[in-house]
Amino acid sequence: MKDYATLRDIQLDLSRNAITCEDIVKHHLSIIKSQAHLNAFLSVFETEALHQATLIDKKVKAGTAGKLAGLVVGIKDVLSYQHHPVQAGSKILDGFIAQYNATTIQRLLDEDAIIIGRQNCDEFGMGSSNENSAFGPVLNSIDTQRVPGGSSGGSAVAVQTGMCRIALGSDTGGSVRQPAGFCGVIGLKPTYSRISRYGLIAYASSFDCIGIFGTQVEDVARVLEVIAGPDEYDSTVSQKPVPKYSDEIHQPSKKRYRIAYFNETSNSSGIQEEVKSTLFNTLDKLKESDNTLHAIDFPLLEYTLPTYYILATAEASSNLSRFDGVRYGYRSAATTNLESLYKKTRTEAFGKEVQKRILLGTFVLSASYYDAYYTKAQKVRQLIRNKIKEILSNHDFIIMPVSPTTAFKLGDHTTDPLEMYLADLFSVLANVAGVPAISVPCSVDSLGLPIGMQVLANDFEEKELLQFSDYLMKLN
Repeated sequence: MKDYATLRDIQLDLSRNAITCEDIVKHHLSIIKSQAHLNAFLSVFETEALHQATLIDKKVKAGTAGKLAGLVVGIKDVLSYQHHPVQAGSKILDGFIAQYNATTIQRLLDEDAIIIGRQNCDEFGMGSSNENSAFGPVLNSIDTQRVPGGSSGGSAVAVQTGMCRIALGSDTGGSVRQPAGFCGVIGLKPTYSRISRYGLIAYASSFDCIGIFGTQVEDVARVLEVIAGPDEYDSTVSQKPVPKYSDEIHQPSKKRYRIAYFNETSNSSGIQEEVKSTLFNTLDKLKESDNTLHAIDFPLLEYTLPTYYILATAEASSNLSRFDGVRYGYRSAATTNLESLYKKTRTEAFGKEVQKRILLGTFVLSASYYDAYYTKAQKVRQLIRNKIKEILSNHDFIIMPVSPTTAFKLGDHTTDPLEMYLADLFSVLANVAGVPAISVPCSVDSLGLPIGMQVLANDFEEKELLQFSDYLMKLN
C-alpha cells in the first residue's frame, strides 16, 4: 500500500475504488505483526477489524460512509471498548471486560473509524517512560534501548511505526505530549473538558484529558471535531459548540503571531543542549517570519511539578480505592478475611509506582497534613492558572520544550524517582492550568532521536493551536 499523507488522501482513493478499507486494515496488521517486539499492543482485534472494514467498504460504495471511513485507530488501555478487555496496564484488572463504550470510542465507531487494538501503557497512566506496565515496557522503534515516553508509550510507538494512523491516549501530566515528543509524532492535549471522560479509567480526575496522536495536524483536527463536545454521560464536559477544525486548519486567522517563551526554559542548565538549541532555532525562524516574540519570567514554573504531584496523587488515592478484588478483576487467593482480601489483593496486583502514589496521596489527604499540602497546592494551582491566563490574554501562544531531554535509555531513571518525575517538568504545566497544548516534531539530536516543541494556547482555542502547529511544522 502506498504511503498516504492524510486521511483525506485515503478517502479520495476509496471513492475511486483504488483501495479498500480491507486493504488498509491488512496493511496495518502486517506492521503490527512485524513490529511485535516493540510491545506496543496488548490486544489486536484482527478478525473484528477486518469484518468492520468489509462493512465500511459497502458503505463507501453506497455513498453512506462516515467522516472517518478508512481511518484505523488504536486505543490506550484505559478506554472502555464494549466486550473488549481493558486493564489500564495493571494486573488488578485481570480478566475485566468493558461493559460499555467510552463516549470517544462510540463517536469514532459512529463515523466508521476502525479500532484495531488496545495499546500498552504505564499502569493507570502513572509513569513517564512506559516501564511501569504490568505487561512489560514498550520500546522506542528508533532505538529499542530507549523508552518511548509515558504513559501513552504504546500509542505513540504505534503511530510512529504505522501500526495505526491515529491513536487515542490520555494526558494527565503530559502522557500524550511527552511520548509524542520522544517518538517524533504529533500529540494533542485539548482544553480540560473539551472531550468527554466517560469511559476513561480515572487516574486524577481534575487533570485527566483524552488526547490524540497522529502524524498530520489535519488528521488530528478531523478526529478532534468528531470526539469533542457535550455528553450527557459526563457532567464536567464543556457545552461549548465544536468548531469544524479540519475545514480551517490551513487557513490561519492571522499572518503574524504574538508568542511568549519562558526565560526559565531557555536558560536552565538542566536542559539538554540540543533541546535548547532547537528551541532557539524555532524562535529564530518565527522571528524571521515577522512574528513577535517576548521572553517572560515565570517563577511559578518551579512550583508546577510539586503542585501536580501533590494533587494528582491525592486524586489517585481516591480514584483507585474502587479496585479491591471484591467485585471484578484480580483477587488474591491467600486471604483469610475481608481486611486481608483488600491488603493482599492490592499488594499483589498494584505495581510499585502505583502503590507509591496511592500512599503519597493518602498522606497528603490525611487530617494532619491536608491543609499543609493539599489545600496549599490547590491555592498554588489557581495562582499558576491565573498567571498562564494572564500571559495568554496578551499573547497567542506560549512555546517551550516538551521535555528537558530526548528519549532516555531503559532503566536510566528507574532507581531515582526524582529524575523520572523531572521528565514531566514542562509538560505538567498545561494540565495544572487546564489549557490546551500540543507537541509537534521539530528536529532530532545527534543520535537521531526526535525533539518535540510544545505549544500552549488559551482555553478552547484548539482551532488556533492546530493552525499554528501546521504552520510551525512547515516552518521547520
